[in-house]
Amino acid sequence: MTEDVRYPRVGVVIPAYNEEGTVESVIRAALSVTPDVTVISDGSTDATADVARKAGARVIEFPVNRGKGAAMQEGMDSSPCDVIVFLDGDLLGLEPRHIRELMAPVLDGRADMAVGVFRSGRKATDLAQRISPWLSGQRAIRREAFKDIDLRDARFGAEVALTDYARQRGARVVMVPLYNVTHRMKEEKRGVIPGVIQRARMYADVIRRIASRGRD
Repeated sequence: MTEDVRYPRVGVVIPAYNEEGTVESVIRAALSVTPDVTVISDGSTDATADVARKAGARVIEFPVNRGKGAAMQEGMDSSPCDVIVFLDGDLLGLEPRHIRELMAPVLDGRADMAVGVFRSGRKATDLAQRISPWLSGQRAIRREAFKDIDLRDARFGAEVALTDYARQRGARVVMVPLYNVTHRMKEEKRGVIPGVIQRARMYADVIRRIASRGRD
């Protein structure tokens, strides 16, 4: 893909909860690729929304935290684009080329969903994504292939819900390595104890979503 071209068919959605320190760099990378960039501030109590507006993103603010799935669904519903790219608001090292590499298989018609997996970022996040790449929040999807999905109740299980939806419908999924990209861990952002608590809640949502597979 040409490095200096923007793709109006592509909408970038960035769900963010208290990510004032990192969301600007994610937005700037996204705006280099497409003019359609939406940040959903999911009940943030810091300056996430203000930083996002100043960086040039369209901002939707939830008055209370509704969970990542609801934020992702809101962002997807608000974008008119054919291809939706989900990016976490706490990414480090993200460049426009990473976004182009992530969306390329979907734009080229080779996949209905591309999942970005960290490589050569740092050991902790690389290892986590090698063990469970289906938990990655970096994704590009073809809207038509996911038109009936509803992530509002998925909370932190949104990525599992996307993966399950694709599997159940036989969608084409590819993994895309994102070299030199990582993210701030919850313990770094919130402090050790609050970070551990939030991580536990995240995994509880994921486990509930996995446990529900047999009932779907």
